[in-house]
Amino acid sequence: MKTSGLWSRYGANITAYGSTLIFLLPVYVLINLAIRPTDDLTPPVIPSSRPTFENFVTAWTTSPLPGSIITSLIVTSISCLVVLVVGTMASYPLARSTSRLSSGTFYFFMIGLLLPFQLALIPLYIQMRDLGLLGTVWSLVIVYSGVQLPFTVFLITTFLRASVPLDYEEAAQIDGCSPLRAFWHVVIPLLRPALGTCIILNSVGVWNDFFTPLIYLSGSGQVTIPMAIFQFVGQYTTNWPLIFASLLISMVPVLTLYLLFQRYVIQGFAGGLKG
Repeated sequence: MKTSGLWSRYGANITAYGSTLIFLLPVYVLINLAIRPTDDLTPPVIPSSRPTFENFVTAWTTSPLPGSIITSLIVTSISCLVVLVVGTMASYPLARSTSRLSSGTFYFFMIGLLLPFQLALIPLYIQMRDLGLLGTVWSLVIVYSGVQLPFTVFLITTFLRASVPLDYEEAAQIDGCSPLRAFWHVVIPLLRPALGTCIILNSVGVWNDFFTPLIYLSGSGQVTIPMAIFQFVGQYTTNWPLIFASLLISMVPVLTLYLLFQRYVIQGFAGGLKG
């Protein structure tokens, strides 16, 4: 029995370390390609014999990367804020009400998870054109807010039902809290794991999106990070070291955000599993 348990533990450790190496391999290749000279043609898995950080300087100075980071930060921040506010206010009555109308409304939101965004591409483009929002960040904010809202409503509603008992709000109301104060001072603090998860997942989706800015910002002077990186891709040649260096630069804000909210993300997944 002891030998069997020992081999089982060794097998679990080997599997865990092997999985970690598999997931770290793309990161290693990304860093290796970002710090190698353009004329270095060795395979990606072999370390470069002439590592250089000149690619980062070139990518920063010869492309609209600095301005695109600011644009992406503005679009991502406003979109996530709108989605969190609207999604939280919509999820709370859907989670607490037991009527058929509430259940039907929840499933109506879930249709947004099934239908691809591209189905509404032409009507949305015409609507943004008529509103005079083409070429501005507000067109992206409106589109992203609508696209990310169904997932946010689904996540917060299920978290409220599974991990936030109604007893806390009833106790607060007995102590004299109004429903609005109970929602703000009791429910919102308990929703931090779900809100942190929504911030991370929505931010990554908006930050890395290439198709939507290409459609709605085309012809304007504003670009997002994926559009700025795409400028290193030519018709006949592609400067891969600059692309990978730009990718590493673009990862810094997202990784920083994840490090700030990782505790809430882990709590959110743990709470969902528990529920």
